[in-house]
Amino acid sequence: MSKIYYKSAEEVELIRESSMLVSKTLAEVAKVIGPGITTMSLNKLAETFIKDQGAVPAFLNYNGFPYALCISPNEQVVHGFPSDYVIQEGDLISVDCGVIKNNYFGDSAYTFSIGEIDAERQKLVDVTKACLVAGIEKAVSGSRIGDVGYAIQKIAEDNGFGVVRELVGHGVGVKLHEKPEVPNYGQRGRGIKLEEGMVLAIEPMINAGTAGVKFWSDGWTVTSKDNKPSAHFEHTIAVKKGKADVLSTFSLIEEVLEKKHK
Repeated sequence: MSKIYYKSAEEVELIRESSMLVSKTLAEVAKVIGPGITTMSLNKLAETFIKDQGAVPAFLNYNGFPYALCISPNEQVVHGFPSDYVIQEGDLISVDCGVIKNNYFGDSAYTFSIGEIDAERQKLVDVTKACLVAGIEKAVSGSRIGDVGYAIQKIAEDNGFGVVRELVGHGVGVKLHEKPEVPNYGQRGRGIKLEEGMVLAIEPMINAGTAGVKFWSDGWTVTSKDNKPSAHFEHTIAVKKGKADVLSTFSLIEEVLEKKHK
């Protein structure tokens, strides 16, 4: 798909349904994630839950990717394989999920803080979330792609963090990855003009240290070059006038986490 696919209002609602199922799946992950749990067990839970809702895990077999979730601990940036890795207190665990329901895609990611995390990791999580909010605020009709990237980049770099450049957000809906690309860096007023009907996955990938990354020989896993922790948050949004329509949500995840911490 080399051109931008503009969605009708009806299509946006179908993408919202898929995106909300992603959010519900991540909330199911939130219920069980913690020290002593393997990342593979989270993958199995998510795959079962998605299928039980009459949907398909969008990542499973996508270009050969063998799992329903990308699970990336600590210095892994994105596309980590679920495995027998046992989650530890103090870990950051990025969980990225996609589904296909009624032939439309939803995509969202959340970085979970496991137990008590150190101050550097807490700042990284808070700043990456703030980057996502800032990017979404600029994803409105009449803005440019560069406005979104600039907003994300400025917050990250003002806090001394590295913005990953090799991996970007993207259009989503009819396919998992559509045009346009949505970099997490850029210049204001530059790039494609945003218009109603565009649906985007905005996903800051922010490193605690250098922006540089390493690609593993498995063809998927990406880690920070200096092995410092990385965080990743993602929403699927529809471009509107004045304010973006966020089609996925973190509230379901965070309600679960708050109950667990009480």
